Formats: sequence, C-alpha cells, structure tokens
Amino acid sequence: MTSYAVLLRAVNVGGTGKLPMAELREMCTALGFVDVRTYIASGNVALRSEDAADAVRGALEARLEQYAGRPVGVNVRTAEQMRAVLAANPFPDAPGNRAMVLFLDAPPPADALERVRGAADEQMVLGAQEIYVHYPSGMGTSRLRIPAAEHGTARNINTVAKLVAMLDEFDEHDGLDEHA
Repeated sequence: MTSYAVLLRAVNVGGTGKLPMAELREMCTALGFVDVRTYIASGNVALRSEDAADAVRGALEARLEQYAGRPVGVNVRTAEQMRAVLAANPFPDAPGNRAMVLFLDAPPPADALERVRGAADEQMVLGAQEIYVHYPSGMGTSRLRIPAAEHGTARNINTVAKLVAMLDEFDEHDGLDEHA
C-alpha cells in the first residue's frame, strides 16, 4: 500500500470551488482509498492506496468533475516525493508561511523563471516538479505571475511539512504492524 499526498487545485480559495472536506473524504473512501485524512479546507489529502499515482489522480479527477461540473486539477505525490520536496526547500530560514511550493504535473521548463512577470523582492528556484518561491514581503501584495505554474497548485512550507508528518504517521503505523 502506497501513501500519497493529494493536492487539489482551486478548492475553497476566495469563495470559489467550495468543497467541504468531509465530502472530499467520503469521495476518496468511496473510490477505495484508505486512511483518508484531510488537512485544512484547501484540498489537501493524505491517503493510502494499492493503485499507482496516475490511477489515484484519474479516479479522483473523474469523481471531482462529476461533483463540480468542471475539471478540478489533482496533483498526487508519494510520501517519498513529498519528503524530497520538503528537504529540497531552498529557503529553510524563511517563515513557513512565506515560502511556497508550486506543485506541477511535469518538470518546469528550464526558462520558467525568465518568463515571470511582476516580480519585486520574491526569490524563485526550480525544483524537480516544483517551483519554490519565497515572498519576503508576503503574498498578499505580490504581483508575481509565473506562467509555468498556471496549471499547478501552491502550498506553503508549513502545509507541506504537515502533510509529510501525516504521511510519516502512515509509515510508522505500517512499521508497527510489521513488527507486531
């Protein structure tokens, strides 16, 4: 059984895409996923499945489109991938709410940072399938636009760390079962 972090795009942000997390948990459980847990009302799920990541994403995208009447982007990462994202944070001294990870479906283009618009004091670094952004002055006043991340979804480092902790709990539980 594989542990996954599932990140929904444009859920419960600014009043659009309302999806109660209880309903999201029910959807995931009905699709056969186990140990389904959500974190804050912005489309973060930790779950386990026998299915590959692409199958998890496909099943949830189809169910969410039925629910919402429009496509809802779903990004799926294994526990190992999420740990690597957290470990690769190039801004470890930045407050966790001012360092963001933009999760993408594919590696960012090599010239992704050359195409940004509206940059002020933000710092950006390309990751494997992510773009890391530090907002020293906060996101609220930023005019930063990153075209390469248009179809991605962002989470701050605090949220990434919490999801990693939730996934670690699954792995710790598995370890206890194996030694019981």
